[in-house]
Amino acid sequence: MSTGKPFKVIVTHPEVPQEGLDILKEHCEIIQVNSLPTNRAELLEKIKGVDGAFWGGHEKLNAEVLDAAGPQLKSVSTMSAGIDFVDVPELKKRGIPLGHTPTVLNTAVADLAVGLVIAASRRFQEARKKIDTDNWENYHLNWLLGQDIRDSTVGFYGFGGIGQAIAKRLLGFDIDQVLYTTRRRVHKEIEEELKAKKVDFDTLLAQSDFIVIASPLTADTQGVFNATAFNKMKETAILVNIGRGKIVNQDDLYEALKSNRIFAAGLDVTDPEPLAPTDKLLTLDNAVVLPHIGSATKRTRAEMATIAAHNVLRGLAGEPMFSPAY
Repeated sequence: MSTGKPFKVIVTHPEVPQEGLDILKEHCEIIQVNSLPTNRAELLEKIKGVDGAFWGGHEKLNAEVLDAAGPQLKSVSTMSAGIDFVDVPELKKRGIPLGHTPTVLNTAVADLAVGLVIAASRRFQEARKKIDTDNWENYHLNWLLGQDIRDSTVGFYGFGGIGQAIAKRLLGFDIDQVLYTTRRRVHKEIEEELKAKKVDFDTLLAQSDFIVIASPLTADTQGVFNATAFNKMKETAILVNIGRGKIVNQDDLYEALKSNRIFAAGLDVTDPEPLAPTDKLLTLDNAVVLPHIGSATKRTRAEMATIAAHNVLRGLAGEPMFSPAY
């Protein structure tokens, strides 16, 4: 049965915000994957013959999927900033444009990162445990003392849109300076606005009071925060990760936190995800761990769905995507 609409688009997740679906429905016939978590067999069956794919989750997007879809597939967009679950060379080889939704989640993730900076430096997790275990010892003067953000040096591993949005917020806390490690230097105006200076990785580790990981996961960034790195950090330093879990060697982080080699960590991303409730990292007082909720605001998710939908439609029309991944 034909709907009279020129294109068929698969939506791979049942919880894609309505804002995105409404945009697609105007121009396309939608095929929806209903299983949650995604049933790979359902996905591979329903993707047959589609013209476009709105990739709603983090299910692997690889040759198997593209082969199942068929050669008429000509537009794909993820509803995410990171695309480490996508076989990018495979899509490029087949000449299929790929969109993603990076900039729209900068605000929500940056707000959460600042929350982690405060929670880790001021010992929120440990303090809450004191209440839960009836150890509220308010007669001490030096009880649960944390680290100040004021006058600190904040280092960024990765300094794109999200890193810069975090730095901008932290300026309001009267930090002293920003250091960053990236492949390319950012514009001079951005450096001046954010009191930022490009340094090598070792300098970043040695001089930062806070280190924020805001880099994508690549072969070069995987596992770079390991025992060697933690041993170069200040003992008072706080690590915050809103990038990807695998950028940190989690066993080494556990040891560094347990031995007080570094002061604390605030993590919105872990390796693996989901993290088992029995994971040793969760036994530590000085680790604040969240279940990857950086972009989890209603407004942000609606905006991500809207951009992904426009990406798919532009790809189908043979126009440049609103937010291309390459």
